[in-house]
Amino acid sequence: MSDPSQDQITAAADRIHAAITQAEPCAPVRDLIGADLDAAYAAQDLNTQRFLAEGRRLVGRKIGLTSPAVQAQLGVDQPDFGALFADMEYADGAEVPWSRMQQPKAEAEIALVLKSGLDSPDTTPSELVRAVDYAVPAIEIVGSRIRGWDITISDTIADNASSGLYALGGPTRRLDGLDLVGAKMVMRRNGRPVSYGAGAACLGSPLNAAIWLVRKCASLGAPLKAGDVILTGALGPMVEMQPGDAFSAEISGLGSVSLTASKE
Repeated sequence: MSDPSQDQITAAADRIHAAITQAEPCAPVRDLIGADLDAAYAAQDLNTQRFLAEGRRLVGRKIGLTSPAVQAQLGVDQPDFGALFADMEYADGAEVPWSRMQQPKAEAEIALVLKSGLDSPDTTPSELVRAVDYAVPAIEIVGSRIRGWDITISDTIADNASSGLYALGGPTRRLDGLDLVGAKMVMRRNGRPVSYGAGAACLGSPLNAAIWLVRKCASLGAPLKAGDVILTGALGPMVEMQPGDAFSAEISGLGSVSLTASKE
């Protein structure tokens, strides 16, 4: 397929936006943009700008595809990212409206909150560490506007990296003394363990994922800012959600987080 035209990129963004506003999954967008990652990010950005114009507020980014197994499944060798808006965050222990979810799945991860911005495409790991205010456990409710999760890398990027909603837990922890690589995670659904993992499953370390994101965003002219949330990527397999499901996750050395899906 030749390079996608601007009309095709816009059509991909429009298809996904309609799926969001109508709460009805759509066909994949790879028929419009192929496997062109630049076009996929351009489609994502069109919707990001549309949401900002509608009054939503950007508060950070999420990183996806941090698992080598998932990367292999989609035929890629890099993560991806999507935008986080203020209205996507719920408090620890909150009941999350089922109506706000689309084909939801839950995954547990480590979130980082920045105390200063990072605007260099060659940001160093030590600069990242100095910029992090604190780390907390998080549950992300990923979702797909693409019918049946029939996605390739370009589909998920265009669809805001299959982002959905999220909750941050506690307590807040400074990075000093934290073992983010060895941190063990267990996530429970309705009290039963359904997912296990560790920090090493996230590109070897959640900090590796974060430094990739910082550099990528800076190179695209949209650097991360003070106060931004970074969802660094799943520590274990994601798990399907049903109405009424209660999820909780514990990450050793870090803390816990929980949320419940409303029954309707």
